[in-house]
Amino acid sequence: MQQPLVTAAPDVIAERQHWLNQLTDERRLSPKTADAYERDLRQFLSFLTTHLGGPPCIADLADLRPLDLRAFMAERRRDGAGARTLGRGLAGIRSFLRHLERKGMANAAGASATRAPRQPKSLPKPLSARDARRVVDADLQLSDEPWIAARSAAVLTLLYACGLRISEALGLTVNDLPRDGETLRITGKGGKTRIVPLLPIAREAIADYRRLCPYSPDPDAPMFRGARGGPLQPAIVQKEMRRLRGALDLPETATPHALRHSFATHLLAGGGDLRTIQELLGHASLSTTQVYTGVDASRLIDIYDRAHPRA
Repeated sequence: MQQPLVTAAPDVIAERQHWLNQLTDERRLSPKTADAYERDLRQFLSFLTTHLGGPPCIADLADLRPLDLRAFMAERRRDGAGARTLGRGLAGIRSFLRHLERKGMANAAGASATRAPRQPKSLPKPLSARDARRVVDADLQLSDEPWIAARSAAVLTLLYACGLRISEALGLTVNDLPRDGETLRITGKGGKTRIVPLLPIAREAIADYRRLCPYSPDPDAPMFRGARGGPLQPAIVQKEMRRLRGALDLPETATPHALRHSFATHLLAGGGDLRTIQELLGHASLSTTQVYTGVDASRLIDIYDRAHPRA
């Protein structure tokens, strides 16, 4: 695979590679996050090449000021980057500068002093309980192939009944299925492991899929297979969800990931506590989970407005 062009002095390129190795090997960031950080740093180094009049070296990075970082973010904003993209980009640059700081090569104070753009506040958009049940109903799947319909139902059920990310569901192997049939051990972002209950509806959906599936993957290979026998790709699940949206008259916000939001929101509405929901979702921080309290509050206010005689 051809490596992307990086405009920087050799000493920066060498440290960049050490930093990338550290992200994946020591910090165990997900491949997508590591790729995003690499891309953001590459864009920053390209900017500095023009900004400084030549490929930056370690000494240039050691002399960086907040003004330089703000100039980079201003250029990215002119190119159409939003607040979330800019915030993530700044996080990647900070990470690299802290790597240099630990080795005595630079000072990351300037990057730390640079404020990230204010992030827009947005709440997750879960499905209603009725719509979520319809989405995971095997009888409502749209494929003419019974085993593919069962596969779709099983994957979507894992997202809603267990709160899995789509990558976690598609990464499950036969060996991951519990012998007691009651819990799943999931390895999520950053290699963190959590235990989630495997509800009877999910066990039945998986059993139906395995009974109908014409392929028998190795016990350590992904359990969910594509039409030609290869590992099932997220794009296929997303495509099936788009078809369901049209057939069931669901909103555009009804995505596979919305089923995970629905899992958390419906648990909270049913009396689940935030700490438990945090553990089930695999969130590193409780503040990430607390967003669902806003979702539930919005739902309650909507019910109040529609039902209270004085509203």
